[in-house]
Formats: sequence, structure tokens, C-alpha cells
Amino acid sequence: MNAENLSSRIATIFLLTLVALSARAVEPAAAEPPKSWIDPDTGHRVIRLTREPGSDSFYFNYNAFTPDGKKMALITPGSGIGVIDLTTLEEKTLVKGPAKTIVVGSKTPTLYYTRNTKEPFFSELWAVNLDTSESKKLADLPRRASVVTINADETLGAGTFIEGDANVGGAYDGTPQQQAGRMSSVNMGEPANKGEMMARRLAAKLPMTMFTIDLRTGKIFPLLEHSTDWLNHLQFSPADPTLLMYCHEGSWEKVDRIWTIRADGTQNQLIHKRTLEMEIAGHEWWGADGQTIFYQLHFPRGGRVSFIASYNIATQQRTWLQYSAEDQSSIHDNSSPDGKLFCGDGDNRSPWIFLFRPKLIQDRGTIGEHLIKGGYLESEKLVNMAKQNYRLEPNPMFTPDMKYVIFRSNVFGPDYAFAVEVAKATK
Repeated sequence: MNAENLSSRIATIFLLTLVALSARAVEPAAAEPPKSWIDPDTGHRVIRLTREPGSDSFYFNYNAFTPDGKKMALITPGSGIGVIDLTTLEEKTLVKGPAKTIVVGSKTPTLYYTRNTKEPFFSELWAVNLDTSESKKLADLPRRASVVTINADETLGAGTFIEGDANVGGAYDGTPQQQAGRMSSVNMGEPANKGEMMARRLAAKLPMTMFTIDLRTGKIFPLLEHSTDWLNHLQFSPADPTLLMYCHEGSWEKVDRIWTIRADGTQNQLIHKRTLEMEIAGHEWWGADGQTIFYQLHFPRGGRVSFIASYNIATQQRTWLQYSAEDQSSIHDNSSPDGKLFCGDGDNRSPWIFLFRPKLIQDRGTIGEHLIKGGYLESEKLVNMAKQNYRLEPNPMFTPDMKYVIFRSNVFGPDYAFAVEVAKATK
């Protein structure tokens, strides 16, 4: 090839490159999801609450709302912390990540959270006021400790840590070190191998301590020590500051899952005892009254008989509300503040955000003592979630005024927080 031809070819390649780059420059950016729309399949209005991709609402049983019900805490991209005014939908960032949210207090507009220190396996307990944006450090936590709940009068936190100095890298142990950084700009949700990770963690039988921490002094009080059960999902009652619920974590058929204990370490008791092979119960949460524990119950795992079950601590009354495992099932359910409604986030079999209305079966003088009240759930579909990748669990929750169900979704690709109106749209 002579010099003239070579120069001509180089010029052609250069021009083609410029054209390609120019075309790429004018390619439209990915469309921003709509701010609101009426779901054509349900007739309910859906509102996008968050602006940034990768922003999320809380896990279904962690309180995100201020006591006056006007503000809701959010997880922002990079595991930061934000707040949204539910009356104006104004959103702002409060804490840059990485941080791990706990809950919003029951008495004050305070969000509690933890931050990792520069030293591996250590973290600090912090609090941020959702009204003033003031943030302050409360305490240093023990090695590999995680505080995950705050009691009703905001005097105590509770959490767990794995005992000893051994490095348990790779264990699904729920420590801040594992959780930090999971919320990226495009959150993939639960790990694909979560089941295997959980099975490995349960089999490891790592000794654990469950503790409370005084939020004023930082003093630690052990509740359970040297337990080789995997202790997880601690939840203080929203009404009784001395009552703590927790679970034995793992595949539900392999554990006696739901327990309560007092803040002084007494009255440690199992809430649901199985009576059937492969019977499973879990995804427990407190009702707003702080006395009723709700949970999912399946007879048996993989079967077709499922319930939202409940147990009242004060009266010891149990209620089982049946629903179809085929077309009413959800990863998580939740209850309304007045206890009269439920919502669900669906799953791959039934991809909808649901509203459930309980219907109790009238008792006509059944012979027997301490009988379970029976009933069923009537469902209404709120949002079509057919495009949801359910590795990101939507985690539904009612707003305090019960006008909306909050959930997170990746139907537009990245995840955002949304609200759907409980009442059907009129226009």
C-alpha cells in the first residue's frame, strides 16, 4: 500500500470515528421513570417517591416514619440516609454513606444508625434528627456487633455479636461489615446464593451474644450469651419498652424461629411451636399495638395452605387468616396501623402489590379451650409487578395515615421507592 492510499484510509477511519462519536453524543439518556401514573391493571395511582436510582425504602418491619407521620426515612445510593416529607414529597440527604439504618424512634423524630470504624469489625452507634438534620455519636460497639432495634421509649438498643476473635469471612452473619455498601446505584437485592450462605452460617454454630445497650451511657447488658443458635431479626415492641422479639435464623423448617424475651433477660419463650412436618413460620413483625405478633405460616412448606397468623402477648389469643399460596402469596406481608388491613409484596408466582381485607369466621359456640380464631383474606391488586426482579424484595408498609402502601421496586431497571394509593384513583 502506497503512502497516498494509506493516508486516505487513515482519513476515512478518522471521519467514521468522528461520526460514531457524534452519534453517540446525541443518543438520548435513559428515560427517567414517571413521577406518578395510574396502574392500568388495578386503577390505583402509583407515586415515585425518590429521585435517584438506587434509593430505597426500609425493610418491611423496621419503622421508617416519624411519630407525627409526616416524614419517612430513606436509604440513598451508596447506603446513605435521606428523608422525605410525605406532605410535600420534598426529599433531602441527611447522612452520606456508607451507613446502616436501624429504625426511626417511636417517641422522637430520630433515626438511629451505625457506621463502621477504620478498624475492621468495629462500628459506632449514631442518631440523626429527621427535623433538624443534627447527627451525633451515641456509643462505640463491641467487636463484630450490630445494633438492629431501638425500644419504645428510646432508652435501649439491642443487637448481637459473634464471640471470639476468629475471622468468619464469608459467613452470612449480618454484621455491619457484610451489609455496608450493598446499596449501590443499581441494587441487585439479595445475593443469588443467599440460601447456600444461610445454610453455611446455620451449620457453623458460631457462639453469639445478644445484648442491650443503654443509649445514654453506652453500657452493654448481655441477654443471651454463648448461644450457638443464629440469633437475628431483633425487634422491640413499639409500645412496651421491655419486650423484645427475635428469631432463630436459618431455613424455617430447621429452626424454632419466633421468640420473645424481656430486656432484663427473663421470660425467654417460643411463640409458635410446630405440629406438622415441614410446617414453617417466619417473617414476623409487631402490630402497631405492640402486643400482637404477626407472621407467615405455611402448612407445609411447598404446600397450598398458608396463613397470616398472629399471637397476642396480653390475651394469648391466636388468629389464622388463610390465603391462597398460588395467587395471593407474598415474600412479606404487613399490617395497617389500626390492624384492620394487610398488604403484601407478591412474588414470582403472584407478582402484585396486594391489599388484603381479613374476614373472620363467626364462632357458634365451638366446644374446646384456647382455640385459634379462623378466617381468610380477600385480596385487591394495587400494582402490577410483572417486571419486578424479585431478588430485590419490595418490602411493603402502610403509611401512618393508611393512605398509601410504600414499597421499593426495580420495574424501571434501578430501584426506587414508591407509594401506591390504597383508594382507587378517581381521575
